[in-house]
Amino acid sequence: MGKGKKGGKRLTKKQVAERLQQFFEQHPGKTFSFKEIFKNLKLDTHPLKMLAIDVMEEMAWDDFLTKVTDSSYRLNQAGQVLEGRFVRKTNGKNSFVPDDGSTPIFVSERNSKSALNGDHVRVQLMARRKRHIKEAMVIEILKRAKDQVVGKLRVERDMAFLVTPENLYVHDIFVPKRKLKGGKTGDKAVVKITQWPDADHKNIMGEVIDVLGPTGENDAEMHAILAQYGLPYTYPKAAEEAAERISAEITQQDYDEREDFRNVFTCTIDPRDAKDFDDALSIRMLDKGLWQVGVHIADVSHYVTEGSIIDKEAMKRATSVYLVDRTIPMLPERLCNFICSLRPDEEKLAYSVIFNMDENADIKTYRIVHTVIKSDRRYAYEEVQQLLEDNGVVDGTGEPAPPAPKGGYKGENADNLIMLDKLAKKLREKRFKNGAVKFDREELHFDVDEQGKPVRAYFKRSKDANKLIEEFMLLANKTVAESVGRPKDGRAPKTLPYRVHDNPDPQKLETLREFIMKFGYKLKTTSTKGETSRSLNKLMDEVAGKREQNLIETIALRAMMKAKYSIHNIGHFGLAFDYYTHFTSPIRRYPDTMVHRLLTRYAAGGRSASKERYEELCEHSSEMEQIAQNAERDSIKYKMVEFMADKLGEEFDAHISGIASYGIYCEIDENHCEGMVPMRDLDDDYYDFDERNYCLVGRRCHRKYQLGDPIRIQVARVDQEKRQLDFTVVEKVKR
Repeated sequence: MGKGKKGGKRLTKKQVAERLQQFFEQHPGKTFSFKEIFKNLKLDTHPLKMLAIDVMEEMAWDDFLTKVTDSSYRLNQAGQVLEGRFVRKTNGKNSFVPDDGSTPIFVSERNSKSALNGDHVRVQLMARRKRHIKEAMVIEILKRAKDQVVGKLRVERDMAFLVTPENLYVHDIFVPKRKLKGGKTGDKAVVKITQWPDADHKNIMGEVIDVLGPTGENDAEMHAILAQYGLPYTYPKAAEEAAERISAEITQQDYDEREDFRNVFTCTIDPRDAKDFDDALSIRMLDKGLWQVGVHIADVSHYVTEGSIIDKEAMKRATSVYLVDRTIPMLPERLCNFICSLRPDEEKLAYSVIFNMDENADIKTYRIVHTVIKSDRRYAYEEVQQLLEDNGVVDGTGEPAPPAPKGGYKGENADNLIMLDKLAKKLREKRFKNGAVKFDREELHFDVDEQGKPVRAYFKRSKDANKLIEEFMLLANKTVAESVGRPKDGRAPKTLPYRVHDNPDPQKLETLREFIMKFGYKLKTTSTKGETSRSLNKLMDEVAGKREQNLIETIALRAMMKAKYSIHNIGHFGLAFDYYTHFTSPIRRYPDTMVHRLLTRYAAGGRSASKERYEELCEHSSEMEQIAQNAERDSIKYKMVEFMADKLGEEFDAHISGIASYGIYCEIDENHCEGMVPMRDLDDDYYDFDERNYCLVGRRCHRKYQLGDPIRIQVARVDQEKRQLDFTVVEKVKR
């Protein structure tokens, strides 16, 4: 290979290709990251690394290698027939995603064999044409993704059809008039497929199983979003009846078996409109400089027994779903809003993590115990925030309240709340010092009237009161995970669902590093994960308040992996925790209920639970979490379009929030609603998509549309059914 950097520089492209070929042939079936490839082949200069990446890209094009992720490859050992998932696109550019996770393959409409979005299919790779992309042909549909479809009915004289908003079906779905269940033209309906296309029949046949209501009516639209993702919009009667039979009485045995915290100051702090209170905090001074803080969590597993009808329904749902104007709960209302909810002035059963800590938030001891509590006060975040600010806290500085004046702090329970805030800020400071990543992204919210119509759109920012609760919940989750994952007796850790977050994608981090250099910023991408996260935080601090802030934060977020549930602990990169789980929200998340049950089991000396079963439950919970997030996003999109419906033709200041090959996304500065300027409306030039630099560049005039640029737009089209907002450019604001 030659020695040092000089030796590396002398390698030609052909030599690099030969070494890569030999390396992968020696390790068939194994996936290697860029970092591992560079280390094994001693490619120790930046030009050599970039050359190797280019060569591997060509090898993947020639099907010698399989691209597993943007920054990892393996030897291609696949034959001509593969199995995977079919992805249908409205523009006909369908794709096949192999089961092994390798790069998607293009499938033209004529080669799709009537496969529908999400179907599990078998494909045959087609012979590669020179300078053409790889193509596949569907040869068999192994399993249909779903047999229920949501759409709008069109009833004609002799027949009826269901028209789907995504236009993802080659033909509308034919519904015999006797199977309409009273549905009329314009109604939103759920249709069950009774006959799929085959060699003899091109049409899809179905029958109406539920009429949701007229298109445009709020309940119908929200239920349609849920039904589209296979999420329930009603609660099974049998489960609700089972919940009604559950006694809310706290027995003498309960009191005897639990620690009593009823006389310790305890409160809940939640959003103003919350109904299910699944966490509370208690605080009392034990000694001068020593405080006891209790994180008390609703003891759902006491009431919901494993294998019961309520448990099976909760397991299936795995999470509550939060649409703009409603919550679809994981548990029946009697449990989530009444029996389990830690309502003020009511005695409640809780599962608690009790911390003894000094004024620097250093934990002296902790214990995880079942308790009985009685919340003294239910606070909204805004109330606590106001109390903190009335006593000298300046939001966003990270500084606690100054020492109490002569007359003491102002407000009910002010001493306790201000002490909790001081301790939370110490915990937060330590967390970031240890390498937690700072991403304080704002969330779009709507105020809606009684009919569900949005009357105001705004961004909600996390303030000190929110962060107070967040820090103690993070601490409890981390402590619970460590108690099982790092046993003190040296034995092997028992099975537990962890909340894991992998390290960022190295290639995306490298792209970010190269991109921000143009703005004069630096980022460490080849360091330890602690150094990488601290470097990211330094970058976030440097861009704060700058015009490129949104642009750089967006690209940095894209480099992050998604958090998920797994019994295989790899730590949590974003929080910089080696052990982390979800324990604090069992009313709305099934993994938390799983954790409660396992903690109780292990505390009683029980054996480790089945790894296979709990990994399956983790995978299901991760999948349902993603589906719920997609439904939540769709409800926001719908309300956003509805909010903008009466603003057709109006002009707004905006900024470019996304760049794609088919147009630019723009977010209005005033109300944060996002729409698209389609490529067809950028008709002043021919634009090339520069994916690496997140911009569109005109060939003739060299006009550039860059992520984050200010822009003046006009609302051109509003399509509530497709949840689409189209803008046109009025002018590109000069910097």
